[in-house]
Amino acid sequence: MDEETFNDLMVSADAGLIVVTTAVENEQAGCLVGFHSQSSMSPQQYGFWLSKANHTYQVSLRATHFAIHFLTVDDLAMAQRFGARSGEDTDKFRGLDVDPTEQGVPLLSALPNRLVVERITMLDDGGDHVAITARVISSETTGTFTPLRLSHIGDLPPGRDNDSRAIHL
Repeated sequence: MDEETFNDLMVSADAGLIVVTTAVENEQAGCLVGFHSQSSMSPQQYGFWLSKANHTYQVSLRATHFAIHFLTVDDLAMAQRFGARSGEDTDKFRGLDVDPTEQGVPLLSALPNRLVVERITMLDDGGDHVAITARVISSETTGTFTPLRLSHIGDLPPGRDNDSRAIHL
């Protein structure tokens, strides 16, 4: 396989970015995610992939509910906060206005374009990310917006490298 060609194709897709948050047993977690998509129209479902290197992945193993916050071009600071820090080393939520759902999932007031979802399945196919398929419980938006895309964040260093992923296969 030509890795450079694959990478060029993926860069050209220029995915929009989201912040996924969750909580379980009073432990909050959140991370920047570039792999995500609607996965069913009826019933409404959404899929997203979490890096096994992230603290959020560890929490997600026990979590049933998540919030999917869609980033706008004005949300670069939030992308940096949730993408370039590790939840194992810092409280990413400190100083933020957070409104928890009845399941305890932190909703970030600064990111009002979002879904709240309930996990249906988690698939680990051996890669460095796991896929979560979820049922959409609610959705909120402020209207049309321009998404923050991978091309907007440049070379944002990850909070954890994939080499330090939590589970080795």
